[in-house]
Amino acid sequence: MTQKKSSPALRGAGGAARKKEPQASAQAAELSELRPGQSVELLKELHILTREGRLNQDSRRKLKQVYHLFNFIEPLLTELSADGGGPTLADHGAGKSYLGFILYDLYFKALGHGHIYGVETRAELVEKSRLLAQRLGFGRMSFLNLSVAESSAADELPAQIDVVTALHACDTATDDAIAFGLQKKARAMVLVPCCQAEMAACLRQGKALQLARTPLAELWRHPLHTRELGSQVTNVLRCLYLEASGYQVTVTELVGWEHSMKNELIIARYTGQKKRSAAERLRAILVEFGLENALGPRFGLAVAADVTEAAAAG
Repeated sequence: MTQKKSSPALRGAGGAARKKEPQASAQAAELSELRPGQSVELLKELHILTREGRLNQDSRRKLKQVYHLFNFIEPLLTELSADGGGPTLADHGAGKSYLGFILYDLYFKALGHGHIYGVETRAELVEKSRLLAQRLGFGRMSFLNLSVAESSAADELPAQIDVVTALHACDTATDDAIAFGLQKKARAMVLVPCCQAEMAACLRQGKALQLARTPLAELWRHPLHTRELGSQVTNVLRCLYLEASGYQVTVTELVGWEHSMKNELIIARYTGQKKRSAAERLRAILVEFGLENALGPRFGLAVAADVTEAAAAG
C-alpha cells in the first residue's frame, strides 16, 4: 500500500497550529493571574499587558505589588462606604497611576460613587492619566500636577480625604503625605516609604560628635550603615508620629523581598486615641540621635513636648 504524503502547505499549517496551542495556553495562564473583573484593556493601556495580552517579568512584579496593596486598601474602602457614602482617596506620587486606575476599575467603578485624586509632579504623566481616564470613562478620577506638599493647600482637593496612599514616595514625600493626611483628617493612610535620604544626611553631619558622645554612633559610622539606619529610624519616627496623632499603626511587608527592596508597608487607621507614650518616645529618639533641632518640626516635636509637659503636670 502506498502511503500518502501530506503536502508542504498542509504540514506547515499543522505546525503553525501546534505552535499556537502552547502560546494560547501560556496566555491563558497569564490572564488567570488577573483579579476577577479586571479590565484587560485597562492593563494594556497601562502597558502592564502587551497588545497580545502577555505579561513580562517586570509587569508581573508591578502588578503583584499593586494587587497586594489593593488587598489592604479594599477592606478600608468597604468599611468607609458601609453607610452609603462615597470614599475619597488621594494617591501621592502617583506616577503612571497604576494603583489609582486599578482601584477604580476593581472597586470604585462598581460602587458608583467616591473619587480618586492622583497627585504627581511630572506634567506629562498627569496629562496621560487625564486622557486615559477620559478614554475609559473613569469620570470620578482627577489628576493634579502638584507636589505632595503643594497639594495640602490646593483648591482642587476637598477639605477632607478619607484614604491617603503613597507608594514609593521618595525621601520626605512620605512625610508630606502624612502631613497631608493629618490636615485632611484622613481616616486611613497606606504608605510604602522609599529612599529616606534626609535622615542619612542629618546623621552624617554630626557623626564625629556623636561618635565621641555615645557608642551607639557606631551604628551609623560606615556610609552603608548610615543609609540603612537612616531608613529604619525614619520609619520608626513616622509610626510614632502617627500613633501620637491618634492612629493605630500596623507595619508589615508589601511583597516578597525578591520583588522590591523598598518593601515596608505602613498602615494607619484613625481611632482618635492619641498616645502620650508615642510622643514621648519620638522626642527621646530624636534627642538621642542629636536630631531634635534638625527634624523635630517635621515630626511635630512641639506637640510632643506639650504632651510630655501636660503629662508631667497631671
